[in-house]
Amino acid sequence: QVQLVESGGGLVQAGGSLRLSCAASGRTFSRYAMGWFRQAPGKEREFVAAISWIRGRTNYADSVKGRFTISRDNGKNTVYLQMNSLKPEDTAVYFCAAEPDLSVTLPIDKYDYWGQGTQVTVSA
Repeated sequence: QVQLVESGGGLVQAGGSLRLSCAASGRTFSRYAMGWFRQAPGKEREFVAAISWIRGRTNYADSVKGRFTISRDNGKNTVYLQMNSLKPEDTAVYFCAAEPDLSVTLPIDKYDYWGQGTQVTVSA
C-alpha cells in the first residue's frame, strides 16, 4: 500500500520561502514519477512540478519555473519542493502524488496515489 505524507506547509509573507516534504512508503519507488500539485479555493487542482525518481529528470509549471525546485532523497524515500520568492497566488493546498511511470509529463489523472495535502498560505 503506497502512502504519501506531506509536511512543511504554513503561513509565510510574500517573498519568503518554504520547503515541503513528501515521505513515501509501501513500495520501491525507483521507477516512479513523483509530482507536486496544488489546489486553490474554487479552482481545479493544477500541476506544479514532477521528478522521475531513478534519473532525477524534472518538469515544472511555467508559473513556478525559477522559483520552485523539486528534488528527492533516495535514502529517505522523500521528495521535496523548495519554494522561494513566494507570491500570494501560490496560496493553495499542496498535494504529493506518485505513479509507477518514468515520465515527468504525466497528466494529473494518470497519478494513482495521493497524499492528504498541506496548506500553504502566502500573505501580501
